[in-house]
Amino acid sequence: MGERHLEATVGARAGLKFQRRATRPDVSPYDEMAWELRTAAITNEKGEVIFEQRNVEVPKDWSQTATNIVASKYFHGKRGAPERESSVRQLIGRVANTLTEWGERSGTFATPADRDTFRDELTHLLLHQKLAFNSPVWFNVGVQPHPQCSACFINSIDDSMDSIMNLAKTEGMLFKWGSGTGTNFSTLRGSMETLSGGGTASGPRSAIAASAASISRLSPARVSFGLASARASARSAASMHASRWANRTPSRYGHSVKKRFRSSSTTA
Repeated sequence: MGERHLEATVGARAGLKFQRRATRPDVSPYDEMAWELRTAAITNEKGEVIFEQRNVEVPKDWSQTATNIVASKYFHGKRGAPERESSVRQLIGRVANTLTEWGERSGTFATPADRDTFRDELTHLLLHQKLAFNSPVWFNVGVQPHPQCSACFINSIDDSMDSIMNLAKTEGMLFKWGSGTGTNFSTLRGSMETLSGGGTASGPRSAIAASAASISRLSPARVSFGLASARASARSAASMHASRWANRTPSRYGHSVKKRFRSSSTTA
């Protein structure tokens, strides 16, 4: 697994023991970095500035691209407000300190020294870009009381109108906190299968289109992290259903797979 900067073993006492690999107990990891103030700015294809934050404190050896991404995507707080984060110290401290507090409350650490070692080693790894968390961690940890930290979710759906409509709400709430989703649509009836009350089902592609249309109208920037996953899910589901129907006897349904996907039955 390569060099391990965080090595944890079960100690004689309850809790984990951590060894220092890159930090010292008497020096803050932040003090071992050279820092500078920069302007984080992003322009569109016309050269117009679409994001700018001045006096952003970053490690001197970080690239300007890293500065722009961190400031525009991960600093917490409304732009221009006094409480908005303006330093990588604040961002990393928010996440590393919160994780350490969680560990301390749950009895994860064998001793206070192990707690401090964990915090400092994690801070070092993040400052030197030896590891990085996914977007929901940077968005939510230290901000929400019960933060959503996972990047990806796989949703299930039942073959009912209630479940189909609830999917939009589920996806919307996951996108709100920066995660992406995929959905297994294989449980839905095809567009030529009958409904209990008469008529035919709309098929999975109608459900996929409805889900994508409702989510695409959400405006927060974080939604973009999840939309790509939703579109990939739609493509995968369409492919899966094409294979499913192609393997059945064509004469039983009287239509080709290609024609079935062009149909536009009404959902009932």
